[in-house]
Amino acid sequence: MEDSPDDQFMRRAIELSARGATLGDGEPFAAVIVKDGEIIGEGWNHIIVDHDPSAHGEVVAIRNTCRKLKTRDLTGCDIYTSCEPCAMCAALIAMTGIQRIFYGTTLEAVKPHFSVDYTATYQNLHLPVHQRHLPARQLLAEEAYAAVSHTFPIKEMPDADV
Repeated sequence: MEDSPDDQFMRRAIELSARGATLGDGEPFAAVIVKDGEIIGEGWNHIIVDHDPSAHGEVVAIRNTCRKLKTRDLTGCDIYTSCEPCAMCAALIAMTGIQRIFYGTTLEAVKPHFSVDYTATYQNLHLPVHQRHLPARQLLAEEAYAAVSHTFPIKEMPDADV
């Protein structure tokens, strides 16, 4: 039986995850971005080689795709990732307009293979910033807002999905 296109895209993500780890670039995670049945971008974890803790496979794939297409909007694309996206990657995926996520293994399954447990971090993300475990204090709020409002006028927001 021949693999479905979804299986082929996932298999490519898994292959890239192994390649990146073998090269020593980072942890064994990777992703491919697909639009209209074609791979338009891909990337694997670069946290070691780039000294960048945000260089997860999904982030690298999205960065590569956006640079290639000269856009920040990946509406109409799907992402195939070798592992369930972490909170950071899931937020980035949503921000780019990617419409669907396909993932291989789960975060829970791979947790024993790594020395850091992000469970507490994930549980705190929904809390207001001042209630999270990581201390946070707002400073120079008016100046910071002025820098934004001076450059970017207020825009009408489309109705959010409920």
